[in-house]
Amino acid sequence: MSEAPAASGPPAGHELFVRHARRDGRSVVVMRAVDQGGACIVETEVYPPGGAQAQCPGPYTFADAREATAFVTEAVEALMYLGCDVQAA
Repeated sequence: MSEAPAASGPPAGHELFVRHARRDGRSVVVMRAVDQGGACIVETEVYPPGGAQAQCPGPYTFADAREATAFVTEAVEALMYLGCDVQAA
């Protein structure tokens, strides 16, 4: 996994999936996977406690959709362990 420089807009490509984590009704994280053919990008929006504005670490670049899916699956499992409700958006 490597961190790519921030893009000026959403990456072109085919959106694979979106996962939205909430805790106590408040957004915590949104993760979006986009297949760009030669690579797969995972974009994130993180909502800090008490913060009104989302932070956008990444995007994270993976060789293929399988690697990106494994990354998001591990993140979702950790979020669920921490008491978040995670849904496909």
